[in-house]
Amino acid sequence: MSDPVHTQWINLPTASGGIDAYLALPPGGRGPGLLLLQEIFGVNEHIRAVAEQYALAGFVVLAPDVFWRQAPRVELGYEGDDRQRGVALAGALQPAELQADLQTAVAALRARPEVAGAKVGAIGYCLGGRLAYNVAALTDVDAAVAYYGGGIAGQLALAPKVRCPIQFHFAGSDAHIPPEAVAAVRTAFADQHAEVHEYPGSLHGFNCWARSSYHAQSSALALGRSLGFLSQHLF
Repeated sequence: MSDPVHTQWINLPTASGGIDAYLALPPGGRGPGLLLLQEIFGVNEHIRAVAEQYALAGFVVLAPDVFWRQAPRVELGYEGDDRQRGVALAGALQPAELQADLQTAVAALRARPEVAGAKVGAIGYCLGGRLAYNVAALTDVDAAVAYYGGGIAGQLALAPKVRCPIQFHFAGSDAHIPPEAVAAVRTAFADQHAEVHEYPGSLHGFNCWARSSYHAQSSALALGRSLGFLSQHLF
């Protein structure tokens, strides 16, 4: 049996070069667009598998390489030197360039013939969780999902700019995101179309089956909530 999901790397032209991006098309060939935003470890095997997972659910998924200027298509492990390199790459991102790249990616996804006028959302993990929040505030996406996005609590001045429905997922015990940060997100979005979910017994990175912090029960519950939310707002 052939693979029901067609995947390929494509290039998104910009004024200063081209962003490589991993594209996963659903079995039906068409659907709403979903921008998938990476962790600090690159568009690695896990992120590509997540792209295919959501493509199987009917979305046209595009995962841009946000490190394309520094280390094109870098794929890093989760511990030791690789982790430190990922932290350094994330820290070297320039906000203006990154915002322009995200806007380019959203526009490119909307322009795909497989999307063809359908809605577009964003989902991201860790670094990508914060970027999904940024995309919700600074672009025209129709929905966004942010998994354990470090730094969101420090960017709540953007919250009033989020006009689309947004869903947040946080670990129950996260060394990078303390309880008061989650509480601040809840408060900032109390009067908006937002959901904030916490997962007792889980750690940062609980969705990634390649990490030691993987928590299957939390991952499955969050996936179901994410699919339901995106199905409701994008299809």
